[in-house]
Amino acid sequence: MTHLAYLDAGSGSLIVQAVVGGAAGVAVAAKLYWRRLVSRFRRQPSDRSEAA
Repeated sequence: MTHLAYLDAGSGSLIVQAVVGGAAGVAVAAKLYWRRLVSRFRRQPSDRSEAA
């Protein structure tokens, strides 16, 4: 069984744009969640050091 497919320049460009946009979206989401995760474990400055 043979499958014939034709992708013109517009279709190829749309596929590339979707892949690049998806990768950018994943990168931004990962950055936001990473900051939220790190902020939970970050040590807060104590008030004792400021009072001295």
